Amino acid sequence: MLQQSDKDFTLEQVVGTGTFGMVYLATDNRTKEKVAIKKVYQDRRYKNREHLIIQELNHPCVVMLKHSFFTPGENPQDVYLNLVMEYVPETLSKMIRQMRKQKQSIPAPLIKLYSYQMIRALLYLQAIGICHRDIKPQNILVNLENNVLKICDFGSAKRLVVGEPNIAYICSRYYRAPELIFGATDYNTQIDMWSIGCVIAEMVILEPLFPGESAQDQLLQIIKILSTPTPEDINHMNPAKAEVRLPMIRGNPWTKVFAKQKPEPLFLDLITQMLTYSPKTRIQPIDALLHPYFDDLRKEGFSNQNFKTPNLFDFNKQELSIKPELYSKLVPLWYQKLNKQ
Repeated sequence: MLQQSDKDFTLEQVVGTGTFGMVYLATDNRTKEKVAIKKVYQDRRYKNREHLIIQELNHPCVVMLKHSFFTPGENPQDVYLNLVMEYVPETLSKMIRQMRKQKQSIPAPLIKLYSYQMIRALLYLQAIGICHRDIKPQNILVNLENNVLKICDFGSAKRLVVGEPNIAYICSRYYRAPELIFGATDYNTQIDMWSIGCVIAEMVILEPLFPGESAQDQLLQIIKILSTPTPEDINHMNPAKAEVRLPMIRGNPWTKVFAKQKPEPLFLDLITQMLTYSPKTRIQPIDALLHPYFDDLRKEGFSNQNFKTPNLFDFNKQELSIKPELYSKLVPLWYQKLNKQ
């Protein structure tokens, strides 16, 4: 990684703020390329976990780190870490907000295209043992010119180790998996699958699927749709809470939840499998990619529609390591021939 300094960049505007620090749109003075620079306070006693994780990542559906450098603060003792990343102009959150404001809907083929790329990112992260832990529309970048989607912000991400407990109070509330609400500390990357299911549903209804006002209300919002979890569900989410008894509430069928938008039956089937209480029965990323809902994307003519389609089938060895025997199903024959694979 090239050693750079703040003199190599011209900061143009703030494009994000948070408890972590600031994100700037900047220009690399040497290449004239637009980049995003995330500036975070660096505690000298610890290594920055986000930096350690993001410098490992290399995937078309995950934002890429280009460089990093340190800068001093106003106090000489203070040090800031600057993560220089590829710049993608739009967030899914902003796109959803604009569509809602204009009383429009996101075209169904585009929802399919974005959903597939999100799940591909999750397959890759699962393969390398990384849990994002804060997937939400604000952390999903989209390039509206070529429809490339990338997951960003690995500030909450962690490499999960079997037997090592993790904090349960993680992930933005609306997208928090039910096992986290039940206080599980031995969760896996399936919490990200729940979050992606919530985001995909939000692309259709243009508002959060489970808009809880507190942790308790969050569970109630989920129950209103999925019904009360069974004792077996609760045991799968967190065995320590197996004795918890909740009032019996009958949920709403997905056809009613999406009554206004009327998405295709295969969409409803996929969402049903993504949003299950039990992380054990929740669909795995590889199986979600192979779901018939995405069969349209595998057709050779899909990219001839009136919007651009990025390369969807350039699976890397980490992704294919999950179930190598499924290669021929994941990668369409026409694509294999085109690339002589």
